[in-house]
Amino acid sequence: MGVENDTSVKAVILFDGVCNLCNASVNFVIDRDPGGHFVFSSLQSEAARPLLQRHRLAQNALDSIILIETDRAYTHSTAALRIARRLKGPWPLLYAFIVVPRPVRDAVYRVIARNRYRWFGKSETCRVPTPALRRRFL
Repeated sequence: MGVENDTSVKAVILFDGVCNLCNASVNFVIDRDPGGHFVFSSLQSEAARPLLQRHRLAQNALDSIILIETDRAYTHSTAALRIARRLKGPWPLLYAFIVVPRPVRDAVYRVIARNRYRWFGKSETCRVPTPALRRRFL
């Protein structure tokens, strides 16, 4: 499925497919996105390459979640906060942190990203969605 040709796709989340924290975050978003606003792809996948190129993002940049929304790419804490504001439950309240200067937010984000494998572990392979969730993955 090509995102550029599918008008039903509203937002794409690109994530590190071997990171346990990232995979848990994808599950978290799926559980709180019953309307299917988000679709997903691992940063290591073939589907991610043209999206990364189009937005002039490094092909090997695995240190950030990337949100592509209305043909604009967001990274680090801005991506996380923009995702949170679309979720069901109290999570949109986190978007209030957008007023914190981005360098401060991103510094906290980078500490977590830098230590994510040590703290949460790493898988040998990228996530493979269940048949029921396959339509949510590029």
